Amino acid sequence: MANQDAAFGFRPVRSLTGGQIRTEEANIAANYDTAIYTGQVVEAVTAGGVEAATVGDVQQAGVFAGVFYTDPTTSKPTWSAYYPASTNASDLKASIYMDPTIVFEAQHDGTGTAALNFSSGLFVGTGGSTITGQSTQELDTSTFGTTAEGLKQVGISVDPDNSDTSSANCNAYAVFNQEEHVFTFATGI
Repeated sequence: MANQDAAFGFRPVRSLTGGQIRTEEANIAANYDTAIYTGQVVEAVTAGGVEAATVGDVQQAGVFAGVFYTDPTTSKPTWSAYYPASTNASDLKASIYMDPTIVFEAQHDGTGTAALNFSSGLFVGTGGSTITGQSTQELDTSTFGTTAEGLKQVGISVDPDNSDTSSANCNAYAVFNQEEHVFTFATGI
């Protein structure tokens, strides 16, 4: 059966060290001009907060899981599954899966196989849904095995709808490479 082509970003599924998966809080600068969606990779920035990560960034802070802020138009406390671009609030607090030992499930944009296990690759995509707040980021299959950046695949998902490694869009498990994550990277921001 062919896999479903339904990217959902990066979803935490377990930790390499066990225990409960938790989020940490990080700031987003007021009026930051790029939307961030649940399941999207974020990077640490010199101002002490996070921003949407792009391919090639080497200061990954983790994966976005929503934001809390005081809505500037209603003055009401607001929780959102995505950060609306250019929100003018001074109390933007993002929830981030920051632990570098978290294993994430994500969809390949091409044909991902078990042969890619323990090889590295990048993510692709920056979009998402303003209705559900869900990211559409995926693993960039064509980069696995050709780069030491980004993420390391540690297995193929057991999702019965997306574990067929003979067709495109199978789901896989991945962790951040030590060279990419802010808590394991050799040099600071």
